[in-house]
Amino acid sequence: MAELLDDAAVRTALSDLTGWTGDTTAVKRTVKASDFPTAIRIVDDVATIAEASKHHPDIDIRWRTLHFTLSTHSAGGVTRKDVDLAEHIDEIVARHAGGS
Repeated sequence: MAELLDDAAVRTALSDLTGWTGDTTAVKRTVKASDFPTAIRIVDDVATIAEASKHHPDIDIRWRTLHFTLSTHSAGGVTRKDVDLAEHIDEIVARHAGGS
């Protein structure tokens, strides 16, 4: 089982990520894509990474706005898996024009 991160570790991780907020229970980021098809391409790329890592985010799609929530449910909060996935999401968003 993945080890939970403490408050200090989560704060440190958040300071290195783009647009993420949260605490030891979950980390979150909202992304606004340039249009709906771009938003779906972002989600598709995130799904590919999530499947490969066997760690899946909660994603809420509202037209071109995406809300990502990461938490390791089996551990009861934020773990390194969530931080790693957040880093991948940042890379994916940066690759897609209009993502912020």
